[in-house]
Amino acid sequence: MAERVRRITGGAGAAEAGPPEPEVLLQLVARGDEGAFERLYDAVSAPVFGLVRRIVRDPAQSEEVTQEVLLELWRTAARYNPERGSAMTWVLTMAHRRAVDRVRSAQSATDREDRAHRREAARPFDEVAEQVSTRLEHEQVRRCLSSLTDLQRESVELAYYRGLTYREVSELLGTPLGTIKTRLRDGLIRLRDCLGVAR
Repeated sequence: MAERVRRITGGAGAAEAGPPEPEVLLQLVARGDEGAFERLYDAVSAPVFGLVRRIVRDPAQSEEVTQEVLLELWRTAARYNPERGSAMTWVLTMAHRRAVDRVRSAQSATDREDRAHRREAARPFDEVAEQVSTRLEHEQVRRCLSSLTDLQRESVELAYYRGLTYREVSELLGTPLGTIKTRLRDGLIRLRDCLGVAR
């Protein structure tokens, strides 16, 4: 352990001086020293998590953001400038920015979902218009049915409104099946023309 401390701080008497400052550790991390990163991780992970947790609030998300910050710390340690502030301030600023970004991202996703929901709700089903349209269609069908001959209308009503097969209509009316088919075909053609349905 004493060897590790000496290696991190670079001095023989460093073991007595206590743990190295984050500034020193950051400089060593910038050179790729994994041992220094372990020590820096131990020194800053709790304060980073605490700050992130206060901003993000969700424990799982906070852990994720903390890991992102620490990975970023490993990759960008060379960017630290001691003249601009302490190492801890630099790390916590990075953590704060990353946490705020996560909150904004989550809020943005929620806002998008809300807007999509409002767009769907903005297209209300116009029940009155639908009822009027349905009533008009029914009246038009009744008017067109009344334009059929009595025999055609009777056959169409039995087959299409009561759900009988052509054979059942034939048996019920005591009329040959071929005649029923002809009445239905002619009646449907007249209905199609009356309703204006394209062929």
